Amino acid sequence: MNNNNEKSRKKTIIIILLLIILAGCIVTLVVLVRSLTEEKPPVENAKGVVGTIVDNWDPNVSRPDERSDQKKGTMIPGYSSATMNEGDTSLKLSVGNPKENTVGFFATVKLADGTVLYTSPLLKPGQGLEEIPLNKSLSKGTYNAIVFYQCVLLDEEHTPLNAAESAFTLIVN
Repeated sequence: MNNNNEKSRKKTIIIILLLIILAGCIVTLVVLVRSLTEEKPPVENAKGVVGTIVDNWDPNVSRPDERSDQKKGTMIPGYSSATMNEGDTSLKLSVGNPKENTVGFFATVKLADGTVLYTSPLLKPGQGLEEIPLNKSLSKGTYNAIVFYQCVLLDEEHTPLNAAESAFTLIVN
């Protein structure tokens, strides 16, 4: 009788362990499915203004000719000017990382006096924004502005590399 009780107890323990493992697998599967089906939230700055990062961003910048002797390296978009209206909370400026690059970018749009208007999350090659949310609106006037690109490796630590600045004139009507 003792032997039957011990076998019954072992069977019960095994069944309970299998049920616990099965429940853990089901919970993990549900969490995984939810994370894969949820929409990515738009990038949002502190003022609640939203900008959407696109994956097929193309800045229409001139690219080195494959047949030329031009040195190939990281491509940095350039700008001459941008225009917006007084009080606007976003700026139509194409900021991003050309798809030919092999590094990531963190882009910061700022005025020459250091006032930061926008800082992007990591932009992988081919990602960018056509309209950027601003941390603050600007008064009428002409401003010297900069897009500061911090280049980083696409590793887990986003190891910093070099940086570049692209100056432009920001006109606020």
